[in-house]
Amino acid sequence: MRLQTDMSDVFSQSGTARYDIYTELASLRLIDPHTHINPHSPASTTLADLLGYHYYTELAHSAGMPKSRIEDKSIGPKELVERLVGGLGPLENTVQYSWLIKICRTFFGFNEDRLHLNNWEELYDRSESIMSSAQWPDMVLDQSNVEAVFLTNDFDDDLAGFDTDRYIPCLRTDDLVFHLANPTVRERLAKCTGIELDGSLSSLRESLRALFVHFVGRGARACAISLPPTFTPTPVADGRATTALDAVLQSGLMADDSNKEALSRRVFWTLAELCDEFELPFDLMIGVNRKVYPEGVFQGQDLYDSRVSLIQYHELFNTFPDVKFPVSVLASVTNQELVSYAWIFPNVYPNGHWWYSNTPSTITHDLAARLEAVPQTKMIGYYSDAYKLEFVWPKFDMYRKVLAGVLADQFVRDQGWSVERAVDLGRKVLKENTEILFPRRVTPRDGDASTFDSESDRDSNLGVVATAAAGLAAVGASLDDDSDLMNIDSVEEVVEDSVDELVDESGADEGDDDESVIGAAVSATGLAAVAAGLATEATSDEASSEADKPADRLDAIDEPTTGELADIELVDPAPVLVDSEEAVEAGIAPAKETLGDDDLMTIDGPEESASEVTEDSSEASAEISESDAAASDDDPGESFDTVVMDPNFASSGSDGNEDSQTLTGTIAPTDELKEEDSAGDSVDDLDDDLGRSEGGDDSLATAAFDSAATVIEDGDGGPVKLDETVAELSDSEPQLDPLPAEAELNELDLDDVELLDGGEQPAHDAASIGSLLDDEPLDVGDLTTPDDTDSPAIQQLRGDTSFAPDDESLQLKPDPLTGELKYGKTEDADPVIPQTDGIDDDNDEFNLSWLDEDDDSGKIEG
Repeated sequence: MRLQTDMSDVFSQSGTARYDIYTELASLRLIDPHTHINPHSPASTTLADLLGYHYYTELAHSAGMPKSRIEDKSIGPKELVERLVGGLGPLENTVQYSWLIKICRTFFGFNEDRLHLNNWEELYDRSESIMSSAQWPDMVLDQSNVEAVFLTNDFDDDLAGFDTDRYIPCLRTDDLVFHLANPTVRERLAKCTGIELDGSLSSLRESLRALFVHFVGRGARACAISLPPTFTPTPVADGRATTALDAVLQSGLMADDSNKEALSRRVFWTLAELCDEFELPFDLMIGVNRKVYPEGVFQGQDLYDSRVSLIQYHELFNTFPDVKFPVSVLASVTNQELVSYAWIFPNVYPNGHWWYSNTPSTITHDLAARLEAVPQTKMIGYYSDAYKLEFVWPKFDMYRKVLAGVLADQFVRDQGWSVERAVDLGRKVLKENTEILFPRRVTPRDGDASTFDSESDRDSNLGVVATAAAGLAAVGASLDDDSDLMNIDSVEEVVEDSVDELVDESGADEGDDDESVIGAAVSATGLAAVAAGLATEATSDEASSEADKPADRLDAIDEPTTGELADIELVDPAPVLVDSEEAVEAGIAPAKETLGDDDLMTIDGPEESASEVTEDSSEASAEISESDAAASDDDPGESFDTVVMDPNFASSGSDGNEDSQTLTGTIAPTDELKEEDSAGDSVDDLDDDLGRSEGGDDSLATAAFDSAATVIEDGDGGPVKLDETVAELSDSEPQLDPLPAEAELNELDLDDVELLDGGEQPAHDAASIGSLLDDEPLDVGDLTTPDDTDSPAIQQLRGDTSFAPDDESLQLKPDPLTGELKYGKTEDADPVIPQTDGIDDDNDEFNLSWLDEDDDSGKIEG
């Protein structure tokens, strides 16, 4: 059933562009991307739920109704409706009043245009009877042509007990960002995540991340927050954030405002990082000032503030280019700024018409500005912001009419678009962009409990897996016959079935951390079980005949599996050599050292070499189990398996893992390996592939190659470590010793060689430098007068006979004429009287006698 819309306006004129566009848009089944619906009570039960919407209570209070008559807790729902209906007269001109009348006429069969004290009671009784149906919420959604609605969920909502495909979760984070100083909020956070804030930033991030895991696992499609105009999201350094967190944890609500503000910015920034990680859009609702009118009715105290600017968010938009930010603003002046930001930033999306801007005239102005300047794929047309499902339809119908009018006037009439083209644009804005920006995620199983599993539950799951795997190991160790030995594929199948069964029982979602941890534990312990079984088989094979040797049985295997190859020694007739230049670059060989063609790289573990194998089969089994256990700890440097490659197997294709097998094994000459095989002194370790999942990369093998000790074989077959002197390996060219002996110096005919210790680093601290200085100062004697020694006296500079190095002469003094700072004169030295042409001027420092001469030759030319 679809709603029979009220078409008593211009949209009832069929054949017009507005009518055609509106009709097409009204047929679209929509998703409402933002509401405050309670999924456990989504629809109204009486008219009191409708009239109790804050729009009507705040308007009635604004029109003169006392707050005490509206929020009187002693009255019932029917008496509240009577009081509010009595105050509706002044509201009949508002768009909110038109919503109420449309709801009553559409859903309850109300045939009048006004609701007043003479007709309200009959409507109340009839509507209560209709809303009592258990199917009422679904009936409202179906008649409103709405597929699903987004919720506004507290961060500690368990998201259980409702259909998350119809009521889509959205993580609301206001309390986390702005109220973490409240002990109650921190208690809620610790209770739902199991993580206590201990003062470390890691505990804060882990707790926030646990919320994202929970919400995404339950089908959440967005994270959202309402922001005051004074908030500026910027990153906070770790040190400052730690100080702020400590202050908030210690002082709570009494913490300094600067610390609370710094913590708010750190939490917000962490939420943005998590949105980036989990690919969630981050809804920003910007510009509301809370409790501007504290004496107002509930939810009627907040107002917008035009002083907000999106420039406060530019660093956020730039830092997280992959996070989509649907932005809602409260005023048209901010809408113009939002249009320009969506014009420039690829990750900024104008989102709906929020709160005080949710009136037809404001929507018309703001929508026209967006349609003219923002790419058509970037606009989220509308959301209802409803608290009850009944309000979704009248609000969306209001927007549909405005959208149809703007499209008809500005695109069909003014730009000559066809109606079909205009409808396509309207479809994108109203429906398709919402579905693309908020894509549907994996639907969780109905009836699942909260994913906030306790730590004991996780430990229990791991305990079950460990116990089962230990049993597998025990069974494998007790097997004596080849037919009873489980191969790798069988164990992997058992392991996977066990994991699936445990995950199903625990209710964990796909991708949860618990499943990966359980899988890792099962893999490690399952491989340990196989290793025990293989070791047992190796013991029984000691008494086998020569015809049963692994080398003879290899040819009988057409397509060897990993399990079949685990107990077979594979000989590589053409081992892979490591080039000397690559060895130099890797840091495992010195420069200018060329390996011979017969020299092979042998890579072995730092604690265990190929020659260190025991003859006792029980000890070999223990070594194998210990090696696998070490491998389960993801430590590639602890031990390495010994693998000799078979040419047939190597050439048959191993999915690109040849390099991995080469690097993680020990490659030795064929003859030597055959000798070891015939002697029967070695028990092959498990192949490295047993510990690596199918399709895994070679990162562990590469790490092992970098960290492993490297040995080459010299011409006599003896091992030589590369970190020792390598001059003995080749006599083809001389080697320069950085610390030559005296005999070597004489041989090179070097007369003066300074031996330096290259390992000693020069000291640069003050104490070390001071220790190198002479204790006694240098005695230079009297620099001005000759002494009785034979050394010549230091002569005064020519022309400076008046200079005497006393304290007076070393003082800077201003010149009485020019003010220039000069060294003062000494009175001990006799002044030097310059020779002049008979003119004695005792008063002038300069000889200005030429000014009195009449000879033109003494004047300065002009």
